[in-house]
Amino acid sequence: MAAFEPKNPGYRAAAVAMFDGQPAMRTLGIVIVRLGPGEVELAMLHSQAFTQQNGFVHAGIITAGLDNACGVAAFTLMPHEADILTVEFKTTLLAPARGERFVFKADVIKPGRTLTFCEAKAFAEHDGKTTLIATMTGTLMAMLPRVAAPTAATAVHA
Repeated sequence: MAAFEPKNPGYRAAAVAMFDGQPAMRTLGIVIVRLGPGEVELAMLHSQAFTQQNGFVHAGIITAGLDNACGVAAFTLMPHEADILTVEFKTTLLAPARGERFVFKADVIKPGRTLTFCEAKAFAEHDGKTTLIATMTGTLMAMLPRVAAPTAATAVHA
C-alpha cells in the first residue's frame, strides 16, 4: 500500500476514541490490533452467540467487522474536525466463517476530501490455518462541520 500522510497529527488517538465510542464493536468483542495511516487490523474471537443455523459466524457479523475496518482506516486520514459515515459497500463471501479468531484488515485505496475508497479482507484462523473468508470494498464519507447560513433576521441586520 502507498504511504499516506494523516491530516490529523493526533489521528491515532482520534481513531481509537472513535472506535471505542461504538457500543456495537464492544458487543461483538472486536478490538484494534494494528493501526497506521490509511490502514487497520481488527480482530474478534469466535462466539457461539454470533453463529447462524449451520454453526458459521453470521455474514452480518463478518460484514460489520469489515465495514468498521474500512471506517477506521479511512478515518485515520481525515481532518481532526471530521466524523465518518459509510455511504456504500459491497461484500463478497468466499468461504464459511469457521474459526477460533477472525481478523479484519482494511486499507485506504483512494483518500479524498469528502469520499474515501477502501478495500478490506476478513480471515478466519482455524486449526493453525488462516483462510480468506470475505472481501469488501467500501466508500466512506468525511462528515465535516457546516457553517450555518445566515438567517433572514441576521441578513437584514448585517
